[in-house]
Amino acid sequence: MSARKPLEHLIKAALGRKKASLVIKNARIYNSFNGGFRVADLAVEEGYIAGVGSYDGIEVIHADNLYLLPGFVDSHVHIESSMTAPGEFARALAASGTTTVVADPHEIANVAGLAGLDFFLEESGNVPVDIFFMLPTCVPATSFERGGAALTASDLAPYLERPGVLGLAEMMNYPGVISRAPGVMEKLELASNRPENLRPIRVDGHAPGLLARELNAYLAAGIDTDHEATTPGELSEKISAGMFMLLREGSAARNLLPLLPSVTHFNSRFCALCTDDRHAGDLIDEGSVNHLVRVATSSGTAGLPEILNMASLNGAAHYGLRDRGALAPGYRADMALYHDLWSFRPSMVWKNGALVARDGECLIPPKNSYGKSAALVRNSVRLGELDKKDLLVKDRGKVRVIGVRPREIITDSLVMELPREKSHLLADPERDVAKMAVYDRYRPGTKPAVGFIKGLGLRRGALATTVSHDSHNLCVCGAADGDMLLCARRAAELEGGLVLALDGNIVAEMALPLGGLMSLKTLKETAADIKKLKTDAELLGFPKGCDPFMTLAFMSLPVIPSLKLTSRGLVDVDRFEIVPLHP
Repeated sequence: MSARKPLEHLIKAALGRKKASLVIKNARIYNSFNGGFRVADLAVEEGYIAGVGSYDGIEVIHADNLYLLPGFVDSHVHIESSMTAPGEFARALAASGTTTVVADPHEIANVAGLAGLDFFLEESGNVPVDIFFMLPTCVPATSFERGGAALTASDLAPYLERPGVLGLAEMMNYPGVISRAPGVMEKLELASNRPENLRPIRVDGHAPGLLARELNAYLAAGIDTDHEATTPGELSEKISAGMFMLLREGSAARNLLPLLPSVTHFNSRFCALCTDDRHAGDLIDEGSVNHLVRVATSSGTAGLPEILNMASLNGAAHYGLRDRGALAPGYRADMALYHDLWSFRPSMVWKNGALVARDGECLIPPKNSYGKSAALVRNSVRLGELDKKDLLVKDRGKVRVIGVRPREIITDSLVMELPREKSHLLADPERDVAKMAVYDRYRPGTKPAVGFIKGLGLRRGALATTVSHDSHNLCVCGAADGDMLLCARRAAELEGGLVLALDGNIVAEMALPLGGLMSLKTLKETAADIKKLKTDAELLGFPKGCDPFMTLAFMSLPVIPSLKLTSRGLVDVDRFEIVPLHP
């Protein structure tokens, strides 16, 4: 971002008294304010738009009636879900026409605390898109798990004055808001009682299904967005209550199409688009916000101007980014040129007037090194000595079993009898029941919590991942204890990652040394590694096309019903308490 707007040069270029540094001629330029298109020239001077009309420039791009749209804005995203660092993530977004993101570094903060925030703030500079941050408010997310850090209001307060920080990220602990929990209230106070000489800040929400009086209380606390609506009725009620709604379409949670029927010409001003979590392969194959625009326009349930503004101007305005989201004088020259309005694959993308991508390829080379803060998020998997005996489960009768639902992160709470051997319970691959263990990767020597899971698809061998929401402890599932132990040890040696083992051998792996969440490779290389892992997972019995790692990543998340396993044990999310393995 340029430090100062070049006012004198902008005025002269706007008046035609000097050639603009860049002119895009004869483009079909989208107007965010009236929803129409105009064939004209767009003049850019030192990174800002000088005017729309008839102009001459030092550099001239002949658009030949192609469509010129504002750079898209992703209003809520977790960069870590791409399994790449911010710089590589930014390259992928630039290639797809997204030029601004509002990121929540919740995952890396749960692993590394303030060091994780420092890493992201450092690595988000000098990249081909603007990355703004909301500070994580739920580290840890609940008391039912132990992560790598705990962030208090006093920890977050100094970061609110850092450049690029816009406010507080999704307040997932909505029960804590309603019950006025002290730690939650202290964080909300950071936003509600700021001195008049400081800029106001936003507080993002996360309140699935919260309605009526409880919604009123949540909003009264100063929280003003939500991205968890799943039905048209929920979206309408929340907008009516004054909430700014982020319509989500990620890799796992796909809510855009069900919500669009409730979007009208009037209320669309209070909506924006977000991806939340977007995986490497999807970023390459489909794109980022441009994919959401493609999905929305193809549905025919919302108008094109409403969709384009939800993808650009609305989110920028909500977060106080008043200089982007539209192609108008004085706005940043963040824009993309498209051949058509159905594929939404940009042929050229500009950030601050500089060409950053062409024909789906970012022109900014990958980073080959990281700053000093990267060292602070390395070596985050500290297990100590592992003992196979810790995976044994004594036979005391029936056990609670996590029941996986296909293509969902909600689980069932089952009670089953399992096979036995020498007074210990075993996995039952024939009935699709695997053993599951969660190791506390931050406190060496801590014994794992052990349970069972049905419906994952595993028939033999084992797999492990250090991507396990939200605390990202080491999760291992398997049909054989020896393979489970082998996976766990190898994941630690890799500094975190994804591992498959079969019959005492490692058959596939992917290192994620940056916090156990992100690769050191490019996005394309990372996507290729994930694709190979999915194929190799078929050796363990998983069906073709299955992503067992994605499923397993949510099996330790104790804020999604009904039964989950964390490093502290089985959590009955419906009752919101830790329960014994044997009922």
